[in-house]
Amino acid sequence: MQHIVVVGAGFAGLAAVRTLIQDRPESIKISLIDQRNHHLFQPLLYQVATAGLSPAEIAVPIRSVLRAGKRDVDVFMDKVTDVEVAKKRIKLASGATLDYDALILACGASHSYFGRDEWEQYAPGLKTVEQATEIRRRILRAFERAESTADPTLRRELMTFVIVGGGPTGVELAGSIGEISRQTLAKDFSRIEPSSARVVLIEAGNRILPSFSPELSRHAMRDLEKLGVTVWTSMRVTNITAEGVELGGEFVKAKTVLWAAGVRAAAIGSNLGVPMDPQGRIEIDQFLRVKGIDDVFAVGDMARFVDEKLGVLPGLAPVAMQQGRWVARNVMLSLAKKPMQPFRYLDKGQMATIGRKKAVSEFRGLKMSGVFAWYAWLVVHIYYLVGFRNRIFVMLQWFGSYVLFKRGARLITDADWRNS
Repeated sequence: MQHIVVVGAGFAGLAAVRTLIQDRPESIKISLIDQRNHHLFQPLLYQVATAGLSPAEIAVPIRSVLRAGKRDVDVFMDKVTDVEVAKKRIKLASGATLDYDALILACGASHSYFGRDEWEQYAPGLKTVEQATEIRRRILRAFERAESTADPTLRRELMTFVIVGGGPTGVELAGSIGEISRQTLAKDFSRIEPSSARVVLIEAGNRILPSFSPELSRHAMRDLEKLGVTVWTSMRVTNITAEGVELGGEFVKAKTVLWAAGVRAAAIGSNLGVPMDPQGRIEIDQFLRVKGIDDVFAVGDMARFVDEKLGVLPGLAPVAMQQGRWVARNVMLSLAKKPMQPFRYLDKGQMATIGRKKAVSEFRGLKMSGVFAWYAWLVVHIYYLVGFRNRIFVMLQWFGSYVLFKRGARLITDADWRNS
């Protein structure tokens, strides 16, 4: 029996496994490995981080997702520590090993602090549920501490929020914090005015949302400013401490700093001894196969694929899902000794939301902003949520937030927050 091993249950890995389940012959066995037991809808993590949704509304157990498959898939909650290409074997953190006939790597990416990893303790990124709930804790804790202090200087620092990175994640975080401080929390405190919170978005480039058109970038900037967000472009962070952020010769005092400025592919790629780009992404060929290794494939955020028209494909969910489905078919063709098909990406555009009824969208030259882009963003994200139950709960939660300006997941879960 031939064995296909998929590492990672994100958008790419899950799409690959679902396609394999549908199309594989009886003679093929499938194993899926992930460090966590759930599939996470990462585009909505910022909603968890800003108390709009709870983690359970954007995550679903992997085994539950695959239960409806025609045949069983072996699922392992484990971590791959090494790939022995010559032996066609992977080693797991648990000590177990798995032999494979074809290996699909879909391990995703984590945040990059550009060689300053010590910044992470002061400025968490947003890639996992744990990071999202930690960010939520820091934001809500800041308001609670500001309410309880009589020191105006400390209160100002507590109510200053700095987001580093002006891509979609940074823009969505900044807009959401601006919105909750001016609307959701406006009447919750007696000693402070949450609407006076200072939200600063810092981008090293000359404009935010650099992958969007300049027109939409300017529109997003205006929308952020309407929410009270201060946007600084062409400014590079040189240091981050527990007291705030240093920008060249200027220091911004802030007790809450969030990181959305860079990503680096999963470290497992470095074990293969193959070409990688500066972000650690594995170079892959037109068939989504790791260059130089016949039986190992890589997809999603950890892979560098160059499209003839679009150039290097970005780390977006549509890219990952399309690659996941395509690589599954190519793997089966390879195992059957048939010619594989070169990957063709269907560009589905890009979206970013700024706040209530505020978003930007770009698709094949069609540009939208404002309420229509926001509705389009809402529909697309609801559609791609895994599981009918999740879609219903998220729709109801968002409806309540939209109509009543309330956010129901405002929980500080660290019992020792006063001493942290």
